[in-house]
Amino acid sequence: MTNWRAVFVGFVVATVLGIVGLALPGIGQLAAGLIGGFVAGYMAGGGLGSGFWHGLLAGALGGIIGGLLIAVAVGIAGLALGPAGGAISGAAGLGIFALAAMISLIMALESAVAGAVGAAMSA
Repeated sequence: MTNWRAVFVGFVVATVLGIVGLALPGIGQLAAGLIGGFVAGYMAGGGLGSGFWHGLLAGALGGIIGGLLIAVAVGIAGLALGPAGGAISGAAGLGIFALAAMISLIMALESAVAGAVGAAMSA
């Protein structure tokens, strides 16, 4: 059974550290995903499979929310530029979706591995 509290706390930790990690682009976000997944797995406990699952959910949630925020920002920028901006942001939408999906996958996988390690350490 999924411990949503552990998933949410892992997501919040990854989000906060990701914002702080903007000072070190790439490395800061990687570390944030690893630490957030570790926290989710540690809180959930229950073995490697449970930690993997909870870390996966925490990382995927972070990636999905991040992708949605990027999509909203591009949409607002398109509205600000009028009809031409709408056409440009509409054309960019597919690329934004692909980027958000890729980021979600990477964040989910790294968080899942860290979650398994966290669950192993909590036992």
